[in-house]
Amino acid sequence: MLMPLTSIESQQLGPSSAGLRMSFEEFESHDDFEEGYRFELIHGVLIVTPPPANSEVSSNQTLGYLLQRYRDDNPLGKCIDDTLPEQEIKTKVCLRRADRAIWIGLGRDPIPKQDIPAIVIEFVSPGKAAFYRDYEHKRDEYLEVGCQEYWVIDRFDRTMTIFRDRKVAPEVVTEQQTFKTSLLPGFELPLKGILAAGDRYTK
Repeated sequence: MLMPLTSIESQQLGPSSAGLRMSFEEFESHDDFEEGYRFELIHGVLIVTPPPANSEVSSNQTLGYLLQRYRDDNPLGKCIDDTLPEQEIKTKVCLRRADRAIWIGLGRDPIPKQDIPAIVIEFVSPGKAAFYRDYEHKRDEYLEVGCQEYWVIDRFDRTMTIFRDRKVAPEVVTEQQTFKTSLLPGFELPLKGILAAGDRYTK
């Protein structure tokens, strides 16, 4: 049974709130979250996790820099409406927190809570549960709501996996390869550089 809305609204949500049952409406209307934590609503249950590790933050910042430089310097880069880290994405069953989202082709600034990103990126966290979450659960949910590509950057396996259709085998890019996608014409992503940015904080 869900906690009454008035009771949820009256409290700050933090690590001790993990496991709290909430509706989408309750989660989205709440505005008092303890800083430094990540909050997701998975099948009606609040999930609270620590902030991303420095290795993930560094890789994500490097990726963001490359995307911004492409947008600013490449004439074809204007296809990017915006790219932002740490974005909430509402799927049919959950409210996920994606490591990065890219909106393409809207012709305007995106409305993150309404516009589904064309590309969603996750950096794999350690652990078997995180593996299945990133490679399977999020894959299904993101593609189901209309994301055109889902990138999984795995610093443990030293690969990047690109999902476009659950019924089609994904594209796998190795550390020595440079990734290109038709969604971002002229953009090149050297995976080695993204992984190296995170490696600085794992030694």
